[in-house]
Amino acid sequence: MEIRKYIEITSNKRFGKPTLVGTRIAVVDVLSWLANGMSTDEIVEDFPELTADMIRACLFYAASREGHLGIAS
Repeated sequence: MEIRKYIEITSNKRFGKPTLVGTRIAVVDVLSWLANGMSTDEIVEDFPELTADMIRACLFYAASREGHLGIAS
């Protein structure tokens, strides 16, 4: 997955946290919603600017940061 298509890090947006391209929604926000039991469909319903691919990119990003995918961030 090409996460740069979905995730950007900009120093003047959300204090440099990774955010979803075209939004001010941080990756950590999406991960928190998922951890609290929201489904992908529920997140997209609440935030229609997001797509299922963007949410998967957040999971891929988190896994890559933990070293489980063997890619550099």
